[in-house]
Amino acid sequence: MRVRGLAAAAALLLATGCGEETVSGDPAVERGRGVYLSICTACHNADPTREGSQGPPVAGASLELLEARVLRREYPPGYTPQRTSDLMPAFPQLADHLGDLHAFLAAAADSTR
Repeated sequence: MRVRGLAAAAALLLATGCGEETVSGDPAVERGRGVYLSICTACHNADPTREGSQGPPVAGASLELLEARVLRREYPPGYTPQRTSDLMPAFPQLADHLGDLHAFLAAAADSTR
């Protein structure tokens, strides 16, 4: 388990870079992109507006949903899931990155409008 966490952290650092110019102009969006590409695309599409191999589109996901689903494998009260599967594991190691992930998913949703 510890090795997987270290590998995820290394992938996150490689994906986000260190002080490089960002594509979107928003460092939080770019950090969130790195989190998403290194962790989430195992099941969700690389384009968060599209259906993934295991997971639904997640562009525009609320911070409340991300906190519940990513950290605790739950759904917020009153939320109706897009799918009935229970495949997604918790990723408590992403607690400090949820704001960035939310920024990226919000920007992805905005780009389709």
